[in-house]
Parts: sequence; structure tokens; C-alpha cells
Amino acid sequence: MNKKVVQVYNRPAGGWGALKSVAQQIIEQGIPGKGAKTLLSANQPDGFDCPGCAWPDADHTSTFEFCENGAKAVAAESTARRATPDIIAAHTVKELTTHSDYWLEGLGRMTQPMQYDRSSDRYQAISWESAFNLIATHLNALPSPDDAIFYTSGRTSNEAAFLYQLFVREFGTNNFPDCSNMCHEPSGFAMREAIGVGKGTVLLSDFQIADAILIFGQNPGTNHPRMLGELRGASKRGAAIVSFNPLRERGLEKFQNPQDMTEMISGQSTAISSDYFQLKIGGDLATVKGMIKCVLEADIAAQAANAKRIIDVGFIAEHTANFDQFAAEVLAEPWDVIVRESGLERTQIQRAADIYMAAGKVIACWGMGITQHKHSVATIQMIVNLLLLRGNIGRPGAGPCPVRGHSNVQGDRTMGIYEKPNAAFLDRLGQVFDFVPPQEHGYDTVGAIQAMLDAPNKVFFALGGNFATATPDTELTHRALQNCALTVHVATKLNRSHLVCGRDALILPCLGRTEIDIQATGPQAVSVEDSMSMVHLSSGINAPASPDLLSEPMIVARLAASTLKGRSKTDWMWLVADYDRIRDKIAAVFDDFADFNTRVKVPGGFHLRNTASERLWKTATNKANFYAHAVPTDLPIHQARESRSSPVFNLATMRSHDQYNTTIYGMNDRYRGVFGERRVLFINKEDMAELAMQAGDWVDIESLCDDNARRQVKRFMLVEYNIPRGCLAAYFPETNGLVPLSSFADYARTPTSKSIPVVIAPHIETAVLAAVVE
Repeated sequence: MNKKVVQVYNRPAGGWGALKSVAQQIIEQGIPGKGAKTLLSANQPDGFDCPGCAWPDADHTSTFEFCENGAKAVAAESTARRATPDIIAAHTVKELTTHSDYWLEGLGRMTQPMQYDRSSDRYQAISWESAFNLIATHLNALPSPDDAIFYTSGRTSNEAAFLYQLFVREFGTNNFPDCSNMCHEPSGFAMREAIGVGKGTVLLSDFQIADAILIFGQNPGTNHPRMLGELRGASKRGAAIVSFNPLRERGLEKFQNPQDMTEMISGQSTAISSDYFQLKIGGDLATVKGMIKCVLEADIAAQAANAKRIIDVGFIAEHTANFDQFAAEVLAEPWDVIVRESGLERTQIQRAADIYMAAGKVIACWGMGITQHKHSVATIQMIVNLLLLRGNIGRPGAGPCPVRGHSNVQGDRTMGIYEKPNAAFLDRLGQVFDFVPPQEHGYDTVGAIQAMLDAPNKVFFALGGNFATATPDTELTHRALQNCALTVHVATKLNRSHLVCGRDALILPCLGRTEIDIQATGPQAVSVEDSMSMVHLSSGINAPASPDLLSEPMIVARLAASTLKGRSKTDWMWLVADYDRIRDKIAAVFDDFADFNTRVKVPGGFHLRNTASERLWKTATNKANFYAHAVPTDLPIHQARESRSSPVFNLATMRSHDQYNTTIYGMNDRYRGVFGERRVLFINKEDMAELAMQAGDWVDIESLCDDNARRQVKRFMLVEYNIPRGCLAAYFPETNGLVPLSSFADYARTPTSKSIPVVIAPHIETAVLAAVVE
């Protein structure tokens, strides 16, 4: 549907709409036979890991182990379209920038390395050898290794990520900004302090026995559709599923399983959320703290009545620290503050707490609706506090479950893609590869952008991703990249980052996850780690899109061999000839990967040890720590509202349903009823009335920040939506330019893309404005 339409969508998530969408994607990519065959190998023991989200696989026994959005990712990668050098060179970069992200994606798979020619403003073909020599020349000419910045996407395999971090550290820097810096960094920081591990403690099997599942700031229907199968199963057996989300999201309401013919034929569906609480944007900390206050008050009442305690006294005494101080602080928090800042009524908070207290085993899930706030670390620690109260960590059917985005974003961090590596890891890496790794911490994403702004002539290298589009403060980020002496992007398709060029610029096309990877010793498999720490193999089945493509491990190895010639003791080409050799080196560096090659070749792979799930707390206190946090009342949104008499809204950026991260698969957002348009602004009906506006009006959005810079995006269509008053939502990357580079999460430095103070004003067309001025 290309026509711009906004309508209410009353059907369930999944169902015939999902099947139709999958079929359309396969047909649009020109691969009706190949696409169907490829999808049947997705998430299978002898197939490839879906290049979409990081939700784990069940048991690989089903023929259909893919979801709608996974199918879009597979179809897009397997497309028959080719962005050959002639096709790309037919357009100037200036012309390419005028096209949409969807149009750029639609050009298809790139087939050869490309170099930017500034004199003609076009990309031209270049040989691999010349490309690697150019990069090596630039890197070796830098005054310091710290003048190079190495970005990593979450799609990168364990093997590529391990080689990449090894090369960069042998080169001499820890500058590793990555996509974790923009999404789940607060989860890792908060949980390491609280329970000693920065990963979730649950397994997929825990969803089958949990009594209650709490979902915070997450939209699984669009972002992790396979999760709906687990939620559907939990709902059918009577588990409570409690959703906390400002927007009403279809995937959290009801789901029709495309693999259940009874539901499909009858038109029936399964209700997902037993309770749905529409708190205001950023109100999660106050809500969870209110729930904890209810639990503590109920426990005090139980003590007074000599009844059974509500909290798990034995667990708290044996396994936790700081409880008394924490409980006193929670009980002292006024209810009026909790209610005002949560956006919920006290009775609603009490209802959520009652569900928690009635459940024996509780899982708490969260997504980027939690992590992209200034107070995200505090919010996650409050969720962990809630679980600790009743011993809901370290036993079956219970625990924290941060749901990651890209399919190997968690594995990349495990492999050492981190700007703040610990000394023990660096020592082991140095011992295994006989070099002295750099000790000084490097740049995260925000720091990398600022460094490129502050000092010109750096080298920026991106192993996958779409850095210029994923990052905040678009104008500043573009300026930072354009400041560089060289920008290099490893990618499968053309994206907007490739059009933001340094003085020199290269695009290096790589194999996709679905493609056969043949090296000197034969076909290779890579490994990935999902959201629940399961590590398994992935083997492509399709012929490469071009004979000139290299795998990511090979690109890294050749880059290292060219750059570190005569300096490195690592035999890069020997390592990359057989990925088993890379995995043996991984096992030598990381104890948890002992006997890696044997364990990973078992169908389904293996689970990495999680000490918190064993109730072994690798914290400073050797216990799980309760952390007290006041409900914040002085956030940027509070400050902005105090400084203005006119309405100031809190804007959250989000994905459409035809989107995964920065990749745009289409122009529709089926579950929210928006078709053919992405520049939309979701708003409460009463807020529109107060502004004397109506649905369909076009507005400009301006963010408010204390740096006095003006950040504005223009011409967005108002869409009436079920969202709390004072809250707005819009798609990224269209609204990334509104997020100040200086606005990030405390401690974790994640951009605050889910909480942007903004004002809106009617959009005046340029021609009309000119006439008025005349």
C-alpha cells in the first residue's frame, strides 16, 4: 500500500497479515523460490542464524523458526537486486542524499569495493588490494593509534568481532564505540553493580514455568516477534503478563499464531497482556518503586498480624546487601511523587504489586523503552530490586531478562568489543597473542562523535551498521564524520552513512549471514550469542551475491595483515583460513569458551555460564546489592516545562513495523494503522484539542536543551493515538536530530532517545511563508 492512509488496526498481531507481509517481501525482492527455501533454513541446526533480532531459538524442531520481521531481514539480504558499481556511480553522492533510506536499501546488494571520488562526487570501483593499502596508509600515518575509531555493529559474528578487537588492540587503541553504547549499555552497567553479571539470568525454558511476566518499555510484536510465541504459551497456561508501556501496542494485546491453523482458520487469537498499564514516558522508575513500596507495606502489615512474610527474608539475609537502608528510603518516598511521576493511579500501582506478590516465580523483561533515558541505570536497578525482594533471581522461572536488539550484539561484547576492558582480559589477550595491549580506556559512541568534532583528520572504520543514522544529533554527527581523513564502512547494502564522507571514503561489501562462506580449508560457520547467552553456529546456504565479496573475518584479517605488517606476531591469514582456529584462540582467552569447537557443534550450541543464575554474586560485596534511587523530579523534561508557559511534550523515538533498527523495509506501520508515511507524530486527542490542532495537520518539532542549539525537524503529520497526555512518539531516524549529543544516561552514556523535551508548531510551507514575507 503506497497511498498515505491512517486507520485503526483492530486485528491481532501476527496472523494472515504477517503471512501476507512475508510473501510480499519475497516477491518484491524477486526471489519467490529462493526466498522460501532460504527461510526454511533460518534458525535451524544446519542453517543460519536470523540476521534480525537476538531472541533465542526454542529447540530447532519446527520447520518454521522465523517471524515476519526476520523474514524481511532474510529477504532483504537474499534479494535479486544488485547495486553494482555502475548503478552506484550513475548518481552523485549529493543526488543519493536526496533519496529516502527505503530507496537506498532498495538498490540491492553491493558487489565490489567502492572508493569516493571527491572531484566527481561519485563512488567508483576499487580493488580489494588497493582498498586495504589505502586504509593501512591512513592508519599508519596517524600521530597516535587513539586517532582511529573502530565501530562495531551487533550483526558481527563472534569470530569477526574477536579478530577485530585483536587487530585494533594490536594496532594500539581501545576505541570501540558500538551499538551497545546506544541501546543496552545501562542494562550491563546496572546489573553488574547489582548482581555481578551484565546479562539476563533466564533461559527460554523459564518462560514456560513463570507465574508472572512483567514487560517494561518493550514492543515485541515489532521488535522481537518470536517472543510472542513464548508469551502466547504463558498466557494460555494462565500466567499473568503485565505490560508497562505508554503506547497501546498490538503485539502486547493479542496475537494470532501463524503456525496454529486452528487460530488462523477460525480467526481466533490469544490475549497477551492480562494487565496493561499506560504509564507516562519515563515513568517506569516511579512505577516500580511504587510497587516495591506496596510490597514493603504489605510485609509490615503481615509482620504486625504475625502472618507469613511477603518478602523472602531468608534470601535477603543470605544473598543481599543494603536491604535495610534501601527499604527505609523506599518507604520514605511520598506517594504523591510516585503517582505524579509514574502517570498511573495509586490503585493501578497497587494492582501491579498485588500480581507480583501473588506470583511465586516472576520474570522481568525490558527493552530500549527503559534504557534510553537519563535515569535508565536507576530504573533497571529498581527492577532488579523488585525481583530481589522475593528471591526472583537464581531459580527456575524467574529473573531479569533484558531483551537485546541485533542478533549478536551481546556476543560482540563477550568477545571484547568494549571501550573499557578489564585488566584481566587484556592480560590474557596479551599472553595468548604475545603483545602488550593498550590499557587506557577508549571512546564510546558519544565520546567518539565528540572526538571527531573536536579534532579533524581521524580515521573512522565501521564493521557493519549505519553509524550516521543510528546516532543522535544528526547534524553534529555528520559534521564529525566529514571531519575525518578517512571513513570506511563494511556493509552489504548502501546506506546513508556511506554518503557522509571523510576526505577519503571506502565501502567494503561483505558476505551476508545467509551466504556460503568458503575459505582455504572449505565452507565455514560462524557463531553467535543470543539474548539468553546461548552460543550456536550459523552456516549460510546461498551463493554469495557477488564473487568479489569477502567475509567479515577475512576483511579484518587482510586489514590487520596490511596495517600491522612487520609488527604483529599473529598469523592472520592462517587464522582466517579455518574459523575453528579462531575459536580455539577464543577458548584460550576466555575460560567460559573452553572446548569451544566441540561444544558449539552440538545442535543448539551451549549456554555460557551466568554466575548470578547460580546465586554467586561477583560484586564488591559478594552479594546481590539493593540500590536506593529517589524518583527523579529534575529531569530535562521537568526543567523544560518549568521554563515555558506553553505546552512542552516528552517525545520517544521508536521503530515502525516495516523497520529493524535503521533498516527500512517498507513505508507501513501496520499495527499502528499508518500506511505510506513515516513522518508522523503520535499524539493524544486531548493534547491536539488544547493546541487547536487536529489529526492530519502538519507540524514542526523542536527539541529543548540547555546548550542553546536549535534542533528542529519539519513537516510531521499528527496522528491521534492512545498515548498518555503530554507524551509524543515518532519514528527514528527521522527524529534523531532532536536528540542532543550531550543528553545521555547517567553512568552508561546511552543517548536519551526515549525522552526528548519538545515543542510543536504548525508547519508553514516554504512557498506560503515566502508569500507572507512579501
